[in-house]
Amino acid sequence: MKQTYGYQQKARQFFAVLLPIFITQLSLMATGFFNTIMAGHISQQDLAGVAVGVNLFLPFFGSVLGIISGLTPTISQLYGGGRQDKIGFIVKQGFYWALALAVLFIALGWLAVPRILPLLNLEPKVHYITVHYLLAVSFGIVPIFLAGVLRNFIDAHGHTRLTMCITMTSVPVNIVLNYVFMYGLFGIPAFGGIGAGIGSAIAFTLNLLLNVLVVIHIEPFKSYRIFHHFPRPKLSEWKKQLGVGIPIGSTMFCEQSIFGAVGLFMTAYGTVIVAAHQAAMNFTTIVYMVPLAVSMTLTILVGYEVGAKRFADAAQYIRLSRVLTMIFVGALALLLTQFKTEIAALYTSSREVQPILTGFLVYAVFMQVSDSINAPLQGALRGYKDVHVTFLLAVLSFWIIGLPSGWLLANWTAVGPYGYWIGLIAGVLVGAVCLQIRMGQVQRKFSGQGR
Repeated sequence: MKQTYGYQQKARQFFAVLLPIFITQLSLMATGFFNTIMAGHISQQDLAGVAVGVNLFLPFFGSVLGIISGLTPTISQLYGGGRQDKIGFIVKQGFYWALALAVLFIALGWLAVPRILPLLNLEPKVHYITVHYLLAVSFGIVPIFLAGVLRNFIDAHGHTRLTMCITMTSVPVNIVLNYVFMYGLFGIPAFGGIGAGIGSAIAFTLNLLLNVLVVIHIEPFKSYRIFHHFPRPKLSEWKKQLGVGIPIGSTMFCEQSIFGAVGLFMTAYGTVIVAAHQAAMNFTTIVYMVPLAVSMTLTILVGYEVGAKRFADAAQYIRLSRVLTMIFVGALALLLTQFKTEIAALYTSSREVQPILTGFLVYAVFMQVSDSINAPLQGALRGYKDVHVTFLLAVLSFWIIGLPSGWLLANWTAVGPYGYWIGLIAGVLVGAVCLQIRMGQVQRKFSGQGR
């Protein structure tokens, strides 16, 4: 990354960072997309089993990766401020606490899952698939959390093309492995939905190995000598880094757990509704990659400019992001309006599931409008390392407004399961308004420092 002048140069740098992040995130989501499609074409039970497993796994998995992503604004600000000498130490300490988080994550999963699943009253086959999917994917937790440290280290320097190349190598391998283990090829038994967990665990390990190779052999990362002379764990540094990362991870948990909770509530409506809801959420997650990529790009670029004390430049990047997301929302609305039936047919051949899925996709349009306002503001605030208020606003919008209003609509009106979607949309919109107010406060504060 480098200092830019005017909107034209900023637009070039913005897209240079954004496009690899978008391709990376889209590639990561492609795994879930193909898993859902493959499971849906095996049986409704396989699709539902993977859906329940994902709804239990992803909120906690994503929140821990969110904690690790707290390294990005810290490293970006140090890099922008010319203080590279501190970066290597921060990354090495990151390995320690990321490993501790991985061990804690696995232990809590093995303790909690056997106690949670009986409460859901799942069909026996769905229950079996869910348990063994989670068991299989747990073997990839340590590698992917350590890989997350390296990925944030690389991205914080603006070298997002490298992480894109890593992902575009590991994700196709993941998809192929999932297909092999789900359907059974080369003499390997067909594990059905469970095979998605096996393939993902192997691919997570490959992702770590590729990140290690990049950091060892490619500049500027090679100069940091990340794998030479590991210092002792320093708890004061852990506290400092987790002070940034935990609010980010907690915000992500509020966002992702709300969708997981809704997915679990959907089990009361039967396997067909669960399958349709999961397919719609999978599609929504894929198209969310644009606002998410904008959010991650802003964290890097705003952090870089704030570290260099160029606060006006940071504000210009934020304005650019708004134009991009508005264009995206318009294109998405047109796509879903015209092709919702065809999209539903991609996910399942079940005549029971398809019409319900089509209905969910209509609500997906409004969900993405809300997310396209919300996500970039979160990313920009993380670039300023303003993370605590963002967490509180996430609790307000998702758990105080979104879920309760969705539950009331679903259970006390005629809209049924669609009520949960309406509640979530309302919560995200409230969050977006509050984040905009907070952004104004933070920008005024930093502008005052720059005078």
